[in-house]
Formats: sequence, C-alpha cells, structure tokens
Amino acid sequence: MDLPSLAVVLRAALSHVPEERKAAEESLNQFQYTPQHLVRLLQIIVDGSCDMAVRQVASIHFKNFIAKNWSPNDPDESPKVLESDKAMVRENILGFIVQVPPLLRAQLGESIKTIVHSDYPEQWPSLLHWVSHNLDLQNQIFGALYVLRVLARKYEFKSEDERIPLFHIVEETFPRLLSIFSKLVQIVNPPIEVADLIKLICKIFWSSIYLEIPKQLFDPNVFNAWMVLFINLLERPVPVEGQPIDPEIRKSWAWWKVKKWTIHILNRLYTRFGDLKLQKPESKAFAQMFQKTYSGKILACHMQLLNAIRGGDYLPDRVINLVLQYLTNSVTKNSMYQMMQPQIDILLFEIIFPLMCFNDNDQKLWDEDPHEYVRKGYGEFTDLYIIEDLYSPRTAAMDFVSELVRKRGKNNLQKFIHFIVDIFRRYDEASADLKPYRQKDGALLSIGTLCDKLKQTDPYKSELETMLVRHVFPEFSSRVGHLRAKAAWVAGQYAHINFSDPNNFRQAMHCIVSGMHDPDLPVRVDSVFALRSFVEACKDLNEIRPILPQLLDEFFKLMNEVENEDLVFTLETIVDKFGEEMAPYALGLCQNLAAAFWRCMASSEADDEADDSGALAAVGCLRAISTILESISSLPHLFTQIEPTLLPIMRRMLTSDGQDVYEEVLEIVSYMSFYSPTISLDMWTLWPVMMEALNDWAIDFFENILVPLDNYISRGTDHFLACKDPDYQQSLWKALQSIMMDENMEDSDIEPAPKLIEVVFQNCKGNVDHWVEHYLRITIERLRRAHKPYLKCLLVQVVRCYMNTPILVLYFLSQCCCVLLSTKTMWSVFLSDELIVVFLDLVLGLSIYFYDNWKKIKTVEIANALYYNPALTLEILNKLGVAADIFNHWFAMLRQVKKSGARVNFKREHDKKVCCLGLTSLIALPAAKIPADALDRIFKATLELLVAYKDQVAGGVIHVFSCACVFFPGEYTEAKKQNEEAADDMDGFDADEEDDDEVDSDKEMGLDDEDGDEVSSLQLQKLAAEARGFQPADDDDSDDDFSDDELHSPIDEVDPFIFFVETVQGLQASDPARFQNLMHTLDFSYQALASGIAQHAEQRKNEIEKEKSEKANAQ
Repeated sequence: MDLPSLAVVLRAALSHVPEERKAAEESLNQFQYTPQHLVRLLQIIVDGSCDMAVRQVASIHFKNFIAKNWSPNDPDESPKVLESDKAMVRENILGFIVQVPPLLRAQLGESIKTIVHSDYPEQWPSLLHWVSHNLDLQNQIFGALYVLRVLARKYEFKSEDERIPLFHIVEETFPRLLSIFSKLVQIVNPPIEVADLIKLICKIFWSSIYLEIPKQLFDPNVFNAWMVLFINLLERPVPVEGQPIDPEIRKSWAWWKVKKWTIHILNRLYTRFGDLKLQKPESKAFAQMFQKTYSGKILACHMQLLNAIRGGDYLPDRVINLVLQYLTNSVTKNSMYQMMQPQIDILLFEIIFPLMCFNDNDQKLWDEDPHEYVRKGYGEFTDLYIIEDLYSPRTAAMDFVSELVRKRGKNNLQKFIHFIVDIFRRYDEASADLKPYRQKDGALLSIGTLCDKLKQTDPYKSELETMLVRHVFPEFSSRVGHLRAKAAWVAGQYAHINFSDPNNFRQAMHCIVSGMHDPDLPVRVDSVFALRSFVEACKDLNEIRPILPQLLDEFFKLMNEVENEDLVFTLETIVDKFGEEMAPYALGLCQNLAAAFWRCMASSEADDEADDSGALAAVGCLRAISTILESISSLPHLFTQIEPTLLPIMRRMLTSDGQDVYEEVLEIVSYMSFYSPTISLDMWTLWPVMMEALNDWAIDFFENILVPLDNYISRGTDHFLACKDPDYQQSLWKALQSIMMDENMEDSDIEPAPKLIEVVFQNCKGNVDHWVEHYLRITIERLRRAHKPYLKCLLVQVVRCYMNTPILVLYFLSQCCCVLLSTKTMWSVFLSDELIVVFLDLVLGLSIYFYDNWKKIKTVEIANALYYNPALTLEILNKLGVAADIFNHWFAMLRQVKKSGARVNFKREHDKKVCCLGLTSLIALPAAKIPADALDRIFKATLELLVAYKDQVAGGVIHVFSCACVFFPGEYTEAKKQNEEAADDMDGFDADEEDDDEVDSDKEMGLDDEDGDEVSSLQLQKLAAEARGFQPADDDDSDDDFSDDELHSPIDEVDPFIFFVETVQGLQASDPARFQNLMHTLDFSYQALASGIAQHAEQRKNEIEKEKSEKANAQ
C-alpha cells in the first residue's frame, strides 16, 4: 500500500460509519506485515501537512504494532518485521522525537522504549553515540535527553550484572549532562522549556542511581557539582508567573515537577546511600561524607519549604509527602534530630497537625463524590490504596507523628497529648456553631494513629476507656458526618482494650452497628471496618447473635455500593467467629458474594487504567467464600446446594481469564471437591479446564492445582478410572509426561508431578497396571537429570506405588542406585539427609509389604521375609562397590549433633522412623550377611534413634543421651545440666536493643494481625494434604518446617518400637548364641535403653489394641 492510499485508510478508521471503520481496520490488519508498512506509517506521523487526526491514528497503530511484533515473545517464532524495515525505523525515529507535537511524541516515545528494550546494545550499538553527539547540538538537546532517559530507565531496576551497560552510558554522557544541567540552572528567569529539560535530567539521574551509585559519581568533586545544582533547585522558589490556577493542572506544572524530582533524588540518596546502618563496609565512607556534608543542608531546605504551609502558600501534595518522608527518616538520627528540635513545636502543631485535620478538599469530596472519598481514604482506612498513600500529606503526617513518639516519645508524647486534650476541652466548651469540628477530627485521627503507643504507655493506658467515653463515643451522634465516621474508626482502633465497664464496650458496639444505617456512605463504611475489631474482641457473641441477619443484609447493601476488600475482611471475621452457626446463611452469603464478585470483575475489566480496588475486592469475595466453605465443612449437604452458584465462577476463572485470582479459585475447587458428599458430574467438567491451563500457562500454580486433582482422584476414583470421554487418565499422563520430560523445567516446578503419580497408584491399585511402565520410565529419566535433593526424594518414593510388582521394584531400585551413586563425588553431591531417608525407604520396601500379615507368620518366616529385601539391597550395593561407604556415611550422619545436643540430620519424626525401621531390618539378617561388630553398631544406633524418636513424638527434640533419662533418671543429670546452661547462654542473643525497636515497629504496623491471614491461606493449601500428606518443600536444605502430621506412607501403620522388640525376639529365637554375644557387648546404659524400649513397646501394643477396640465400637 502506497503512502496516499495508507492515509486514506487511516482517515477511514476515524469514520463514524461502523462499516467504513471496520473495513479500514481490516485493511490495516491485512497490510501491516507488508514491507515498508512501518516506514510509511512513520512518514505520515511526521508529515506536518497531513491532518492531525490521521497522524494520531498512524502513531497509535505504529506504537501498537511495534509493541506486539518488534520482538517476538517466543524465540522460535519467525520475525514479523523485516530487518531492513527495523534498520530504517531505528535510523529515522530518533530525529523525529523533537519535530512532532507532544500528542504524537508520547506514542513515538513508547515505540522508542520498546525498541531500546529489545535492541540495545546488541542490535543498536550506534544509539549511545547518537545520544552523545546530539547532546552537543543546541537544537537536538531535548531529543537526546529524551532518549537518554529511556536508556537509563531500561536499567533502573536491573541486577548488578545486568546494569553493566548503564555504567558505560553514565561514563559516556554524564560529563556532558552535568555541563548542560549547570548552564540551565544558571539561566535567569528561565522559560518553561528549561523546566522540561531539567526535569528530564533529573529523571535520568534518578534511574542511574536508583539501586547503586555509579563509580564515576564517587569522585567527590563530580558528586559535589551535582549536589550543588540539586540543592540550588531545592532552595530556589518556584516561579510565580505562569502557574496554572486549577489545582489539578498546577501540581503537574513543569517547575513543580522539577521540585518534586529534586526532592525525590535527595531523599533517595539520603535514605539508601546516606544511612550508615544500611551500607556495606566499602560504602560507609560515602555515607559518612553524605551525612556530614549534605544531610543537614537538605533538612534546612525542607523545613523552609514546609513554612509555606503556615503562611497558606501552595505546595503540591506529593512535595509535602516527600518532604515529610525525609523528616520522618531524620527523627532516628541524633544529629538530624538536634537540628530539628528547636523548631519541633512549630513543626508538630502548626504544620503537621493541620495536615491531619479535615479540610476543604475532604469536604468537597464528601459532599460531591462520597464514593471517591471512600476510595481515596485517608491512610487509616485500609492498606489497599498504597499509591494514594504515596501522595497523601495526611498519611505522611501520621507517619511522622508515629515515628516521633516511638523514637523520641520522652520529650514529645506528653506535650502532643496535652495539645490534643486542649483541643478536646475547647471543643466541649464551645457552642455548637463555634465548635472546632475539623480540629476535633484531627485530634481523633491523632489518637487513633497513636493507639499502639498509648496502649502500652503509662499513665495513658489506664485512661483510654475514660477518653473514649468522654471524647469519642459522643461523636457517634454528631451532626457532622466526618466526626461520626472518625469516631467509628477510633472506636475500632481501641476495641481490644480491657473495658472495666462492659457496658461501655456494649454501647460502642451498638453505636457501630447503628452507624451501618447512617445516611452518609463514609460513615457506613467506617462502621463496617470498626465492626471487624469489635467482633474479634467480643467475648459474648450473644451481643451480636440476635442481629446477625440484619448485619448481613447491611453488609450486602454496602457491597452493592462500594468495592472494597476490607468490607469482605469484616464479613470473613464474622463467619470465622460464628463458624457452623453461619450454616443457615451460607447459601445466601455465597450467592451475594458471587454477585459481588461478578460486579467487581466487570468494574475492573471496564477500566484497565483505574486503580485495583475492584480486582482486590474480587479477590476478597473469593476469600470470603472460602472462609464460608471452611466454616460449614462438617455439613456436606450444604455444598451440594452451593455448587450451582459457584460453578460459573470456577468454570471461567480456571481459564486464563482468572490468572489474577487463580489461587483463590483453586482453593474453592479444593473445598468443593473435598467436602461435598460426592464429586458431581458438573464438578468433573472442571478437570479438563485445569489440565488445559496446566499444559498451557499455569505451571506456576502446579502446587495449587495438585490439591483439587488429588481430591478428584482419591474421592472420585471410580469415575476417574471408568470415564473415557474425556479420558482423565490419558489427560493426566499427557500433562505429567510433558512436564517431567521438559528439560527447561526447573526441579522445583515439577515437584507436584511425582506426588500426583503416587496419588494415582495409591488410590487405583490393581486398576492402572498398564500405566506402571510408562510412569516408571519418565520417573527414572527425570531422576537422572534432577539436581534438587527434595525432587530426587519424590521421584524415588514413587517406587512405593509398585509394591505389588516386586520385579519392577527391584529394577527401579537398581536403576536408582546407579543414578545416585555413579559419580566420583557421590557422597558430597547426592547423600543428603532426604536421600538417605528415601534410600532406606527402598530398603524397607518389600519388608513392609509383608508386615500386614505380621501376626500370622512364624518368627523364623518373619526373619526370612525381612532377610529378602535387605539382602538384595546389600547385594546391589556390594556389586557397585559402595556398601561400606554408604553405611559409614549413614552412621556418621547419625552421630552428628550440634553444640546444643540437637541432631544435625534426620530431624523429622518420619526421618527417624525410617532410619529405625531400616536399621531394625538389618538386625534380622543372618551372621553371614552382618558381622558381629557391624551388628553391635547397628543395635546401639537403633536404640539411640528410638529414644530420640520417642522424645520427639512426645513433644521435643533433645540430644539422644539426655533422652535416656526417661528410663533411668539418675544417669544423665550432668548432661541435662550442660544442655540447660547452653540454652541459658543463647538467651543473651535476644537482648539487642535494635531488635526490640523492630519488634515494636512491627506491632505498630499491625504485622501480627497479618500472620493470621497467612495461616488461613496455608490451611487451605493443605486441604488434600491433610488426608494424604503432601507438603510443599520450598527449601532443600531445611526440613524444620515439614509437618510430620501431614506425611503418610506405607510405614504409617508400623510401630517402630514393636517392630524392634519383635525383631530382636526373632533373633533370640533363631540364633540364641548370637543374641547372647550381642547382649554381652552392651554396657549398662545401652542395656537400660533396651529395657526401656521393651517396656515402651509393650505399652504401645496395649495402646494400639485399645485404639482398635474403640474404633470398632464406634463403628
């Protein structure tokens, strides 16, 4: 398509006639990949004689095409843009950035950004030379700075290794940049164009120093030259002439942008590079220099800037916020605080406090757009609107007050509280028309902000109830709406204090409930937020129970008006508090939450540029549904009623449309497939959707998908096996084969795969024999390539599934031995804690297979069965020439302990049990296989390990010999004393002052409350794991967090103490002389241990029989 024809098509794309517009769009799509198409679009964009609307359409099409097609996402995908066209675009686009008007420059700028991120430096090595050359040309400086900003921004967040090209950019351009900067700053009465250039230079500098300061700037003279210019800009008043009158336009005016970026840069240098505590040793000299030379000057400038607020002058919200951030960071530094101290009263009472008060902008929003007032909040509403907090002077003021009383409370808390009390007094004494309503609002906000400090500090903590009754509760009935809202919020902050008079708590809660009917939306929303705290703190639910239906109605009315995650949090709290009592409301709650979810999603999809409140509220709705499902888990019939309401959400959100809520949806699927009486055919329609997602894009959610798939296989086994359309077995095999054979897949990504294989063979015994060889082959193949020990464990453990096929077991065992041991550095690489345990699991394999019939087999026959598997294993190990090495390494690991006496290896109960059973199996081997000295070592190690296992099961991990005091208390008193002394020595490490401060800080930030949500989420992830023992392991080297309660295997029904005693009894019966020789080698302590183990085994027998009897009676 030639240039005139393309212009005609672009004009047609603007047509008001749908048919013409559609035809033009189809034509553009048809010719977009033809040679020279991009070049012609660029020609139209820069053609000043062409209609501006056509040029704008061309620029948008140009930008979108480059974003989508310049660099293919898939490396194997063939390029869609010819290299000759790319070269021509790169050659010409840079010069045009200055020529086009701002409306088109934004589109070209985005295109340049895409090309730079894709091509520089490899395909565009001349770019930096172009920038350097044009920095010297007067009429090209703007274009050069614009491109240099794009270049610097590419590396702003890159790691140190990836930032190497940036250092070359800085070295090449910063000397010229500094010279240009200096000349611009020196211009008297500069025009607005100068502000645009300075702003670009500031942005370039910001991106270049964001993560680390380039070495060129460590030159004191160079760095000082930059700092002199920045401080000059900070001190210099913003020109009055030319400032827009409209506040929204004014804050974006170029000179205010320069001021903002200057403060931004100085704050970054101060907080990241000027703080000695945060620096590496080699950077401390720079930090000291910065603190000594510049920090105080910047503080003085900031204090002067804030004085404008006292005089009623204008400062943009973002500038105020940044300045207060600097002051907040200065509170903790003695030298800086000393500079601040002479003006602290003015700062606190004449600048900070007025920022905390209700103002004209708040009133305008309250009256004209209460939804926007709720959305923006004021920092204390919610944690959702982080971006709003970044710009909010009120949030920054609250942070300053909190930090001041936390770090410098001795001198400031009392006078600040006296100031607040005086406002309360003047408010109470004034007539209704003269009351300082806005100051009272600020005073209440201050009291709420300092709640954590006041709850812990005498004499204030004993007066809090009185303060609430006198100064907060009366405002529930205030004629001023914002005071009613603030009273609700403050009451919620203090709901957890101990009320000496329960009637005061009751009164406040009833006022909060009444606030949910308030005519003003912000009051209703704040009342819901506060209700959450009162529900949590309520000790007598009868206060709420009678009004629960009305509360829920008000909730859903409010959810129809406002998309806010915190509303759902309150609902979750009520559901969690009342548990099964929510059953009558469960269906209605899920229906309302489902409706709210669809509204939130529609809102979020309708406006991609809006904040994330809709999306976050949608996530909250799904979490609340999960909480409801958990609360009715003991009432399976309700799940059948709820299923039709949730199915549409699950069906759509399990596709790529639901990527942002995928974890939450999978949690719901997990509940529905686990607690429903049966898995319905409608629920089975979700299996293909999950498998398609797993094959396509959802590999990052594999661990989450594992849970519902486990439920489907274990609870719907018959349907899983019988159904052939769709073929669930085939789809699972296809997915697992693809994942496990993918050489690019990390070990951690495929860990759920062997777990799923276990699920299939554990639940489908005898019905999936045709899959055994297939899964065995991919398991062995992946084992050969696996690096992470935890994945090796999972792959090896798949052998448990083949217990009914001994030949396959032995074949698999020999293959595993070859994989694990065929390396020169096999012990340092492969013999991890986990692998030893799994190897021993294999040693036990066939032995445990016979254990189900333990009582029916004679002692000699038991010995023969136990002899079978260990003997073959020893034969394989001897054949490989590694038998002595592996057992020596194993015993060495058993002996390793820390200074405290705790074991280094085999820390989990499961690990100890596997070792106990493995060692015990070896005891039963004949003398020809196990020499006397080896038997002695094995016997003693088993005794020690059994005692350690017993102690851990009882609730603590102690050094094995100190555990022996269970059986003979007097023998290890000294060892116990030494352990206690070691523990006392460790106490000293907890007394660090800095740590105490951090703990206090965490409490003030409410981090403790967040832990509860995390625990709730973890419970959901473990739904199926509770039944079958699949526990994620994120760290190969750490097994402390692995829950033994959730680990299930074929050895679960084997009691190691009974197993040990009966094995020894079998040895005594089959070879009395060998048994006697073994006993004679034991000293008193080991004999005592053996006696204690025998007693405990008898006790365990009785307990097991009792449990079986009780279970039989219960059935």
